[in-house]
Amino acid sequence: MKHRAIIEQLTLEEKAALMAGKSVWETKDFPEKGIPSVFLSDGPHGIRKQEGSGDHLGLNASVPATCFPTAATLANSWDPALVEEVGAALGAEASSLGVHVVLGPGLNIKRNPLCGRNFEYYSEDPYQAGKMAAAMIRGLQSQGVAATPKHLAVNSQELRRMASDSIVDERTLREIYLTGFEIAVREGNPKAIMSAYNKINGIYANEDKRLLRDILRDEWGFTGFVVSDWGGSNDHVLGVENGSHLEMPGTTTVGQKELIDAVQSGRLSESVLDERVDELLQVVLDLAAQEKRSIDVNKQHQLARRAAAESIVLLKNEDQVLPLQAEKTVAVIGEFAKNPRYQGAGSSLINARQVDNTLEAMKDYPLTYVGYAQGYQRIDQPDEALVTEALALAQQADTVLYYMGLDEISESEGLDRTHLQLPKNQLHLLEKLAAIHEKIVVVLSAGSVVDMSWDKHVKAVVHGYLSGEAGARAMLDALTGLVNPSGKLSETYPIALADVPSSKEFPAEGDYALYREGLYVGYRYFDTTQTAVQYPFGYGLSYTTFAYGDLRIHETGLSMTVTNTGERAGAEVVQLYVGKEDARVFRPSKELKGFAKVYLEAGQSTEVNLSFDDKTFRYFNTVTNAFEIEGGTYQLYLGASVSDIRLVAEITQEATTEHLPELTGLDSYQAGQVLQVTDEEFTRLLGRPIPVESWQVGQELRLNDPLSKMQYAKSGLARLVYKLLHHLLKKAEQKGKPDLNLLFLYNMPFRALAKMTGGMLDQQMVAAILVIVNGHFMKGVGQLWKAFRAKQGYQKQLS
Repeated sequence: MKHRAIIEQLTLEEKAALMAGKSVWETKDFPEKGIPSVFLSDGPHGIRKQEGSGDHLGLNASVPATCFPTAATLANSWDPALVEEVGAALGAEASSLGVHVVLGPGLNIKRNPLCGRNFEYYSEDPYQAGKMAAAMIRGLQSQGVAATPKHLAVNSQELRRMASDSIVDERTLREIYLTGFEIAVREGNPKAIMSAYNKINGIYANEDKRLLRDILRDEWGFTGFVVSDWGGSNDHVLGVENGSHLEMPGTTTVGQKELIDAVQSGRLSESVLDERVDELLQVVLDLAAQEKRSIDVNKQHQLARRAAAESIVLLKNEDQVLPLQAEKTVAVIGEFAKNPRYQGAGSSLINARQVDNTLEAMKDYPLTYVGYAQGYQRIDQPDEALVTEALALAQQADTVLYYMGLDEISESEGLDRTHLQLPKNQLHLLEKLAAIHEKIVVVLSAGSVVDMSWDKHVKAVVHGYLSGEAGARAMLDALTGLVNPSGKLSETYPIALADVPSSKEFPAEGDYALYREGLYVGYRYFDTTQTAVQYPFGYGLSYTTFAYGDLRIHETGLSMTVTNTGERAGAEVVQLYVGKEDARVFRPSKELKGFAKVYLEAGQSTEVNLSFDDKTFRYFNTVTNAFEIEGGTYQLYLGASVSDIRLVAEITQEATTEHLPELTGLDSYQAGQVLQVTDEEFTRLLGRPIPVESWQVGQELRLNDPLSKMQYAKSGLARLVYKLLHHLLKKAEQKGKPDLNLLFLYNMPFRALAKMTGGMLDQQMVAAILVIVNGHFMKGVGQLWKAFRAKQGYQKQLS
């Protein structure tokens, strides 16, 4: 142990106390023993430090900070250097605010476009997600703070997120859901990592020894500490035993006593507890010793603007209607132009220092501006007066800039979406505008995929995603040609939600989320099955054009030439995909294995070099329990998107093993046709029986059932509590703003009551409450009183 001298001074009670926070955001300290406290804060795209009363959902105010573009936005830049620069700015700002640990980046895979938290995640592809996350981590930690990639792992839905079991086969787990984290850890070396709420194949992520010790620490070389998501610790003793260090938020003496009792009973070895304390102290002592950084607020804002501009995706530009011409008149329509939607909702909600506004910024651009009309209510409800006003204005202009997007209630932490459509009132206005005007440019704001069947009615679509506090000016930069759009999509836009393989059972409403589609997530499915899409992965237009040529393959990589063949300077994202047409071990037809963003003046050419690495040709072999390479010929595809391949070559690789996995009876997976995978095939893929839902209406509720199941409770009081909760959620929905506290409660399992009440309840008290919920009022009250008295006793003893 590196800190044996300190640990030998600590009592069992003190060591146990270190394994949980002392508050919502701070770690436990013992100054007299040389152990400081460090401050943790949400921060995937801005620092959300709360002073005073803290919470983890963005309910209470936080100090002003720079709001950078979200991860979903930055991913569209395909520029790790830019992301690292943003990370360094975030790290410096965290340090300036006294934050030691930044809870981000988020890099869960976008398995399904309905996931309410997709705006916080980078990509549907693990390679791209991992590269972006590694860059963010390097940037953050260059400023003396710790990054915390999250949520490890297979965390793909918000419904029942704390009480769901992700059932996934081993190969898919390793290739799709862990590869991004592997890249982030190996290339970013984060000082912390956050475990997910959910179970993975029956084991809670926060207490999964194979995940947290065997893979994360021993295989990937992670040397930091593992922190639970807030309220995500199930069995604190198992968590500590199997590789988790910090239970958050603070549970005062509740978690402490669980560890003390476990050590004294022999359930937990004190040497294991010492090991966890040592690993935690290694990071805490280093962070506390760092000097505080300072920032230039204006420079932060300008970086946010540049990051937003380089992430804008030009989806359509018919008749080259963009960039806008100064002599043509422009009308601005849409409530989002006046009050931009620039970030998501939930734990990442930033109290932005300075939010740019389109209407205020128009005067600074060479535009002939004729006026603004709101056009629609932000909440999805009809308003024909606003429609009439917008139509009248549109007729006065050569070009209409129509600002559309998802509203706050449409995508939020704690709430999955139910469809891909934009609000009906926005679509209604678009239909009316298209009937009277030929030149409509849609400026889109949303953190995730939307249905875009309406794009045939407009000349151009420019997607800014959720672009942060400076997004309005960044968009005007792109619309006027000051910036040439260079963003590319990091997720597929399907024609219909039903085309997405996971959609049939997403989000899973029961105990189990079945990942039947296996490897075929996003473009891996659409490209393999040649299913038509609205916009493919990696797609994005420019105001210029690029030519690819002179491809040369060598043993360790490839080189090729890109030429800007247009009349404007611009940037191109060269994408390398690898496939194996004659594969014996099934795989998608193409997989992203490299990319580079290059900036070129008009007429300029440059050489692009892409190196092969240990992930270029590998697959996970369930026989050898290791990544292997299948021998034979591989196809190398260079393109501007997964569907726009410009150059193709081949290379031969030697096999690393002759022991191949058994593939009999997996015809759907061999062909990638996974829309209708049978139970029999999924069972064969898993290598074990599919778990069966163990709870039915009429049964007693269990500790890990969510509070939403109180609708079926035997206690009339519990059912009444559910009705009140449901009613309040519906009221919040009608107001157009998600109530994150209520959403958290709705999805929270009973056992989390002991983790989220600041030590007011312990698990014995929660068990007694569950007895009441299950209809045994007097018995439960008696148990609750007994448990309460016992808790008072041990709190007095430990204080």
